[in-house]
Parts: sequence; C-alpha cells; structure tokens
Amino acid sequence: MGPVPPPIGGDNHAHRHDHDDGGLADIELRVRALESLMIEKGYVDPAALDAIVETYETKIGPRNGARVVARSWADPAFRRWLNEDATAAIGSLGYSGRQGEHMTAVENTGDVHNLVVCTLCSCYPWPVLGLPPVWYKSAPYRSRAVIDPRGVLAEFGLRLPASTKIRVWDSTAEIRYLVVPLRPAGTEGWSEERLAALVSRDSMVGAGLATDPASFAGGPAA
Repeated sequence: MGPVPPPIGGDNHAHRHDHDDGGLADIELRVRALESLMIEKGYVDPAALDAIVETYETKIGPRNGARVVARSWADPAFRRWLNEDATAAIGSLGYSGRQGEHMTAVENTGDVHNLVVCTLCSCYPWPVLGLPPVWYKSAPYRSRAVIDPRGVLAEFGLRLPASTKIRVWDSTAEIRYLVVPLRPAGTEGWSEERLAALVSRDSMVGAGLATDPASFAGGPAA
C-alpha cells in the first residue's frame, strides 16, 4: 500500500474549495430520469433496485464498519494491521467489494479528531458504511467541512476542545477513509459485539463520537 495522502484541511486551513451548488441536484435529476427510462423500457427491475438499497441500508450499512472498529479496539494486532493496510484488514472480516477497494483507516486520539468529506462528489466506503447519508452528499457539507470543520461539527452537536486538532480527509475514487473513533473509557473487558453497539455511522465519518457507555442501555453482555 502506498503512502497516505495528507489531510486536505482542518484548523487554520485557508484554501477555499468552491462548488456549484446546483451541480449535485442536476446529476441527481439526470440519474432519476435515466432510472425512470430504464424501468419504463424494462431494462431494470424496480424490485431489484429496492433490494439493493435495502441491502446496503440494513444488512450491510454501518454495522460492518462498527465491527471493524470494535475489533481494532479489542485486538492490538488487528489495530496495527488496520493502520498499515486497511483494505486487507477489513477484507479479512469479509467486508470488501465495490467502493471499498482502497481503504485507509484514520484514528482519533485525545489530541486529534478526523473528519471525512468528498469535495468533488460523494465517494463513500459502501462495504463498511452502507449508503451515504444525504448530508454527506450535500454541497454545503462538501465545501464547509474543508474551510470550517469546527463549525460544521458544532452543527452536528459535536463541540471539541479548542486544543483538539481537526484533520479533514478528502475521499476519492482512489482512496476512501474510515474514521476509528476514540474508544470510550469504562469499556475495558467488553466483548466485541458490545463494543460495536457503541459505534455509529457518524462516528466513522468523524461527524460524531462513539456512544458514552454511561448512557448506553441494553446490548449484549460483556
């Protein structure tokens, strides 16, 4: 695996990434028109499309990524492998395929918080996170996450200490990122299954944190 590209922004980032706010909407309209035409012509079965969406939203979704994070929290050897070759480490758990061919894991620490964005479109690691949420694909997020990440995180309800450095990573067709959130204190001895229940989709994009175990009710016993 080659060197990981540096983050594109974060605190004190001054370079502006401008986007045409109408671009994404125009693309969506074209896709919908093409989909309607293909269904009308009988080239695509709408039930098959619904099944694909259902699979990625419920059967794949962020639950796969949560299991990856939980394994990295519980297994130091896996954590090292994930940091060195995320694609192979994630693949060893059975999660691979389209949109997940070139993965890189970035770990949050007590001093650094990572945030993922795709400034050009909506590149997203489907095998571990499922379908991207609407906000991830929106033009405001794609532009503001780079120039004002702290402000964007605050809008998600995440207010980090001023001393925490924020790094912004630009996901592309060549490389996609998985944020490994900081493991909450008080989870020593927890099973991987129980740890995974603390990991949300937003925390693996960097728009949130892992769930505080003090407010975590239910889930498998350790």
